[in-house]
Amino acid sequence: MAKILLVDDEERITDILAIMLEGAGHQTFSALNGKAALEVLSGEPIDVVISDICMDEMDGISLLKHIRAHNLGCPVIFITAYGTVESAVNALRLGAVDYLVKPFNEQDVTLAIERALGIRSILSENAQLRSQQRRNKYSAAVFVSPAMQQMRKMADKVAPSDATVLLTGESGSGKEVMARYIHHVRKQGQFVALNCAAIPPGLLEAELFGHEKGAFTGADKNRAGKFEFAGNGTLFLDEIGEMPLDAQTKLLRAIQEKSIQRVGSNKEIAVTCRLICATNKDLQQKVSSGAFREDLYYRLAVFPIHLPPLRERRADIVHLVNHCLHKLGALPKEGEIITPAARQMLEQYPWPGNIRELFNAVERAVIMKSAPGPLNSDDFTHLTAAPSAATQLDAHSYSLPVAGLDYDELQRSIVRQALEQTQGNQSSAARLLNVTRARFRTLLGLLDEAQTQTQNGRIQ
Repeated sequence: MAKILLVDDEERITDILAIMLEGAGHQTFSALNGKAALEVLSGEPIDVVISDICMDEMDGISLLKHIRAHNLGCPVIFITAYGTVESAVNALRLGAVDYLVKPFNEQDVTLAIERALGIRSILSENAQLRSQQRRNKYSAAVFVSPAMQQMRKMADKVAPSDATVLLTGESGSGKEVMARYIHHVRKQGQFVALNCAAIPPGLLEAELFGHEKGAFTGADKNRAGKFEFAGNGTLFLDEIGEMPLDAQTKLLRAIQEKSIQRVGSNKEIAVTCRLICATNKDLQQKVSSGAFREDLYYRLAVFPIHLPPLRERRADIVHLVNHCLHKLGALPKEGEIITPAARQMLEQYPWPGNIRELFNAVERAVIMKSAPGPLNSDDFTHLTAAPSAATQLDAHSYSLPVAGLDYDELQRSIVRQALEQTQGNQSSAARLLNVTRARFRTLLGLLDEAQTQTQNGRIQ
């Protein structure tokens, strides 16, 4: 049984087709024009569309273009009269799979549906193959270490659903790559990205929801926002932690109601895109400080995924180097891509800038390399001067002062430095000190206790 959408401004035609198709065991849906057909397509997984060409509001050709532009995967069969066969042939050139000439009989309709379903099956198989190729490509790049293989399993589980995903992790750890992977596994619509930190607060609402002509100075025409533009695809909001509170309120409403209003308009517009958000901030801490809405946080964190920093997934490094060289077109024709010494060097480096820093280092090495062959340690000498590498503590070489030290004060000093380096992000600070969150809270308690005692001493 197939789900078939019948589109014609003559109800008599859709009624006749419905009787024929339902008698053959198919399920049918009807629409009087292309605009009404889009509403059906947004709520139902349609297998085949049978549409008239000439209709008011939105004609069949415009409907076909929308279906193809949004990769809906349903073949279109057109209905035409004898005098308009030429327009039907033109429609075939634009991507329709068949046409029915009025008056048609049940056998014509049955054969057209069988051909369309066969084409749909081929399109579906091709899409699955392309998706598998994309998954394999991403797997070779970033899903090698046990930590990232676990992330991949989580992404594969959530991808087919419409659940909102919240990606967290340090800057440069691959949050957008993960968002794109989830989108590709889902195989629906287009991927639209917006960096919330890069848009001035006064323009963010218009970027998200669009605006009407004359809504503000410079709005010289109607413009769709990212929610509309994404269609039934994926909207990726990066740096969501930087979104102003007033924009957070409107985003919360859009998620709850699944509809938006353009700036300067009272008209409700239904939205169907899948939302993925990312941040390198501790949103729970921002909720506690009042900088982020608690109700929005819980709407976003339906399915949270935390990406570990590169220093915690060193097994990925060589594969990421290979991926980077492939993108740069600098892969050696044969032999190894990196010497053991260079590999050891890269795996020991702390990578404070994560994958972004690694890619920059590889690109610089390719540019500076004077001789062909694999990348060697001499190509990465600029990394040894990095402050993060120079400040690593060697427990075996550290000597305790003869006069001793204040151990509690040393712990408090380390906690303060970790918080400063991570801009107050407790999760990142705990990872920087290689301790659990529970242990870090204990250390933070010592710091708070010392500050309280100092303040009481000043008061006395």
